[in-house]
Amino acid sequence: MLFLLGVGTVHAADMIALRYVDQDPGDPSYLTRILVTADYMRMDDGNDDGDFLLLDRRQRQVTNVTRDNKLAMVFTAGALPPKPAGWKPRLDTQPAAPGTQRFSLVLKEVVCSEGVAARAAAPDAARAMAELKFVLAAMQYRVWEASPRELQHDCDLANLVWESGATLKLGLPLEEREYTGRTRQLESESKHPLQPELFRVPEGMTAINAPS
Repeated sequence: MLFLLGVGTVHAADMIALRYVDQDPGDPSYLTRILVTADYMRMDDGNDDGDFLLLDRRQRQVTNVTRDNKLAMVFTAGALPPKPAGWKPRLDTQPAAPGTQRFSLVLKEVVCSEGVAARAAAPDAARAMAELKFVLAAMQYRVWEASPRELQHDCDLANLVWESGATLKLGLPLEEREYTGRTRQLESESKHPLQPELFRVPEGMTAINAPS
């Protein structure tokens, strides 16, 4: 992964392309492509003409585009309730390969997420990923709150709500494993000329504002 360490700030005429291999327990692995510019971040399956999630970094707004039903669901950052009493997560780190560190986010002695991060690898991409989690945190809390009690896990609140950007402050995730067994592995990183059309909501979409 040392080839990543020379990647710097994204300039206006550039976009960073990250390709991750994600896998949920018991399911086949799948590709997640993340495209980052100074103004936007797009997340999709690698298909330019498929569905995608678009973060407007200036407006702090996320749009989920589904082409088959022509819907664009719009999310903005909402207020979060106070952290519960006794909320004391712990972020442990230790050196790994040169330029990287291994991390684990622990809550009540449960490892909520763990992996390897590279601080100098595409730092603006890591910031954009944290910005996405910030905008969606209130929505993630509502989903957690509406779930049956047996499905409510404190690690979801750590990973997606109150500590959502903690591990990303350590740098770009090269690999990650969540308490559920879900894994993510960085396959490649590259820089390309900006393609503005990839960061526009297609015409003819019906915009729906999600609760914030």
